[in-house]
Amino acid sequence: MKKLIFWLALQFCSLSLMAQINTDRVLAIGRNALYFEDYVLSIQYFNQVIRSKPWLAEPYFFRAVAKINLDDYKGAELDCTACLERNPFLAQAYYARGIARQSMEDYDGAIADYERGLEFKREDRAMMVNEAVAYIQKKDYDGAEKMFERLMKAYPKYSMNYLTRGAMYLEKGDTAKALADYDKAIELDAYYAPAYGNRAIVYYQQQDFEKALADLNEAIRLDPRENGYYINRGLVRYQMNNLRGAMADYDQVIGLDKDNLIARFNRGLLRFQVGDNNRAIEDFDVVLQLEPDNYMAYYNRALLRYETGDYGGAINDFDIVLNEYPDFLPGYYSRAEAKKKLGDAAGADKDIWTAYRKEEQAKKDRASGKQLASSASSQGNASQNQASNDENTREQSDKNIDKFNRLVVYDKEEERKSKYQNEVRGRVQDRNVRVDLEPQFILTYYEKPDEVKSQLYYSKLIDDFNRRQALKMKLLITNDEAALTEGQVATHFASIDDYSARIGQNPNDADAYLGRAIDYMLVQDFAAAIKDYDKVIELQSDAVIAYFNRAVVRYKQMQYEDSNRKAEILDMPSAGGMTFSFGKKGVTSSPVTLSATNALQEVEDKERAYNHELITRDYDKCIQLAPEFVYAYFNRANLRCALRDYRAAIQDYTEAIERDPEFAEAYFNRGLARLSQGDTNRGIADLSKAGELGIVNAYSIIKRMMN
Repeated sequence: MKKLIFWLALQFCSLSLMAQINTDRVLAIGRNALYFEDYVLSIQYFNQVIRSKPWLAEPYFFRAVAKINLDDYKGAELDCTACLERNPFLAQAYYARGIARQSMEDYDGAIADYERGLEFKREDRAMMVNEAVAYIQKKDYDGAEKMFERLMKAYPKYSMNYLTRGAMYLEKGDTAKALADYDKAIELDAYYAPAYGNRAIVYYQQQDFEKALADLNEAIRLDPRENGYYINRGLVRYQMNNLRGAMADYDQVIGLDKDNLIARFNRGLLRFQVGDNNRAIEDFDVVLQLEPDNYMAYYNRALLRYETGDYGGAINDFDIVLNEYPDFLPGYYSRAEAKKKLGDAAGADKDIWTAYRKEEQAKKDRASGKQLASSASSQGNASQNQASNDENTREQSDKNIDKFNRLVVYDKEEERKSKYQNEVRGRVQDRNVRVDLEPQFILTYYEKPDEVKSQLYYSKLIDDFNRRQALKMKLLITNDEAALTEGQVATHFASIDDYSARIGQNPNDADAYLGRAIDYMLVQDFAAAIKDYDKVIELQSDAVIAYFNRAVVRYKQMQYEDSNRKAEILDMPSAGGMTFSFGKKGVTSSPVTLSATNALQEVEDKERAYNHELITRDYDKCIQLAPEFVYAYFNRANLRCALRDYRAAIQDYTEAIERDPEFAEAYFNRGLARLSQGDTNRGIADLSKAGELGIVNAYSIIKRMMN
């Protein structure tokens, strides 16, 4: 349960008509930041509004949404409560508070909130699904069944209903009903990876490994970046005695996430089994760096060190294990062997006699009816860690040292959460793999790391600009911006003040305007950013960077305004395809007449066309000034796709690819554009090339098209 989708924020009706212009502007910038996932920054803006107008409900709600995305559930709950104290008729505030409470395991409170929200939006699918999951989490299966009945009646063809109910049946131990629901979910939506992943768990429990493997193969084809599928497939392959295949799966997980503990531990065990001892030690080294109290890793590494002749290192690891588990008899015998190799006969004899005495005492205790506490229970884990039914595996939290050589699987609790994590929070209907264009590129200072993509973004234009050191930081080109941290927010607000001071001293300092424009852009103040880009272009008519970023910011502003405009019309469909009403009895008749709606739509269409024209002119100018700058072609192509001018978009993507034959995103988007035109063969070829270059979602789309 990691994200609240932004339609909550977009559906919230503006309540601050009485607020002063400055307050409105700050709130709008905060909503910009929230829409573009810059949560820390958005909270700073909402704080300002709350300090200025503490009686408004709206900023508390938006701040709660940001806090949920930052996993501050208690803070989100308090903010939602403050919002509802100021206006108790806001369905989305009940929904958000329900999510916060559910995340804190306050299931009764969450259910109460969802029910209250459903009084305003009687058939809100997301709230109904979340409420059903909350009932499951509190083990009230009767309550969950009733909610599923409501869901099935309202949305009989919604595959998520069956997927979630199937997870409930599996938790109850009714595998037959669980399997039937998973089959139905796949029948309704054959391209949703979690349905196959969940059904594979049922087959695994039934020891039908062939079917489990087939489902996991399909899940991986549809979602090749989900680590859990590879880990589960590795386990299935291990049960089928396919050690090479299991190893390959753990290799894949570590390639995606080098710090994955389960994959590291399991690969270490498999390497141990096949005699690849030195590399097995490397895996356990990583496990112990990440989890210094993993005594099973210490014991396995000790055995490996013994095998490789590092007897001193082995003894050190045995010491650590036996200090924690003083009744673990194999540890004494193993340490004795290592001491013999070092010529410490006395130490070896002492370990053997210690083990012998403990073993004899254990026999006496059993004979007298006493039960010897297991090593795990002595650490307080017996009540919360049950042994796996499978003798080859153990749960990740199971600390019973006797299971040191078993493959690790997800805890039952974590496994249970994974069945619901795609259903809880926000717009569950959008959890399916979405076929979206790769987003536009932007010149900024920060980007999210991506270990999968092989593409390194480079531009001689940007390289030459950075050599001038005209700005305080080095510019980079990316289409995956990173949200600002709290420290970065403060840095860029201070930087705005510094550049303003420079401009005060020299009103014709184009670099200062450019630096301030980028700062404004980073703190989501788009209007101020555009104004400064205008000034840069006025001072330097060949400023490619200013033209490019002005186009990007204008497009972002247009995206946000389009979504916000839809959300502010009561009872009209929002960006999430849902409706919003303040009527106590549910959705009421729309207060917006058809003629008024048509007139408003006509105005919006003209405004949108004008904005598109401005953005296109900026990209045209970039290409005129710097024809080798491939990112201008790419962004202009994306704009043309938004206008459904796929022929022109394909030409632009092709121009970009001719200048950079390794441009993965251009292949991906050109593939989608070609598919939109019915050019299936060339579209799939482009997607294949994009996948080869690191855009793994291309493969799931190819799979859909092939079917």
